[in-house]
Amino acid sequence: MINVARQKTKKFRGSRTHGRGIKAGRGAGLRGGRGNAGLHKHKFMYMLKYMPDHFGVHGFKRPDSMLKEITVINVGQLEEIFPGKKDIDLTKEGIDKLLGGGEIHHPIHVNVKTATEKAIEKIQEKGGKVNVEEQEKEETPKKSK
Repeated sequence: MINVARQKTKKFRGSRTHGRGIKAGRGAGLRGGRGNAGLHKHKFMYMLKYMPDHFGVHGFKRPDSMLKEITVINVGQLEEIFPGKKDIDLTKEGIDKLLGGGEIHHPIHVNVKTATEKAIEKIQEKGGKVNVEEQEKEETPKKSK
């Protein structure tokens, strides 16, 4: 005859608590509640140590009216998007800023709101011209004492 271990439930038939004590077998009793239960009570020190930023509001969200979406284009994309054009008005095309990535092969005249110095240099090297409505300014933030 083979020795087969008895199932735990069979072993505890007739026992009221199946070896778990009075309250341990009811729901989530032994672990102190389900999920985040007790974080303001019996799990407070655990919350302070492992989840210090769990409660409260952190940071802020700027209103949508304050945010500005700036559309940009690289110098290298000008000949791809506008093939064969010598004069390009990026403000009419809805592009706000010209960046200096990529290369161009022909002289181009460009009108744009803002452009980086690198973009202006690359276009002027090839004999082109950039008309900038408002020159980009690099401002360093002032330190408060």
